[in-house]
Amino acid sequence: MRRRLLGTNPDGVLLLYVGRLGAEKGIERLRGILNALPQARLALVGDGPNRSVLEQAFGGSPTTFVGRLTGDELAQAYASADVFSFPSDTETLGLVVLEAMASGLAVVAADAGGVPDLVHAGDDGLLLPPDDTSRWVEAIGGLAEDHVRRTELGGRARQAVETAWTWEAATEDLRSNYLDLLSERAVAA
Repeated sequence: MRRRLLGTNPDGVLLLYVGRLGAEKGIERLRGILNALPQARLALVGDGPNRSVLEQAFGGSPTTFVGRLTGDELAQAYASADVFSFPSDTETLGLVVLEAMASGLAVVAADAGGVPDLVHAGDDGLLLPPDDTSRWVEAIGGLAEDHVRRTELGGRARQAVETAWTWEAATEDLRSNYLDLLSERAVAA
């Protein structure tokens, strides 16, 4: 799978994006990273209405358009990458971020929308301003050079998903919110 994701660029750090290829996802932001980091390679997994625009925008760069993957192939894609790069600033939740974290992949994502509810910056991933290419280059370049840090971030990400994103944890969080509301209502009455 790694060879498939790397395409004709067999060496370097493999950045992975998974999701809909729509204009609102801000995927074009990743082109600046590829321009600044010659060792970076990008695999875009997914499909959508902006694919042809993205194929032009990433033309001549070390980018592989993989198409939509599901099941074991998708799991293999996560397992084959080095860094999950998610530039979207429009996500309400970002389930692909949780999938990447559950796969033990180091996550670099936009500090916007619902993603900061999933990633604890510096602990189990990195959150960056979506339009600050220099910060993205610095963060991904650092992870490209530091396999140990990538592994540590990915390990903590997986642990966070295993503990904080279980059905039991979600139910307890919901229960706690209801109890807080009932408490506030009792005080107001």
